[in-house]
Amino acid sequence: MENDFTIRVNIAERYYPIKIGRSDEERIRMAAKRINDAVLQYKKVYVDKDIQDFLAMAALQFVSKLGQLEENKTDNDLVDILEKLNYELDIAIGKD
Repeated sequence: MENDFTIRVNIAERYYPIKIGRSDEERIRMAAKRINDAVLQYKKVYVDKDIQDFLAMAALQFVSKLGQLEENKTDNDLVDILEKLNYELDIAIGKD
């Protein structure tokens, strides 16, 4: 793609080249920062572990949060559908 370019992202003290679209750069850099912040927090608590353990715990933390957000989105979608259905029923029976 024309707007793609390669950036180097530092994750847990290693650099990774990633080809991305220009519009994604800030999001990717923020994601790497959040991963590094989580790894640093685990490093402070668990001094006898290695970087792989910290990355695994950070991954678990983020995927768990993602699952929670997806569940909430599904619940919110259901509420929206029910509210729309209720509105349409009110119109159909002449309540509105």
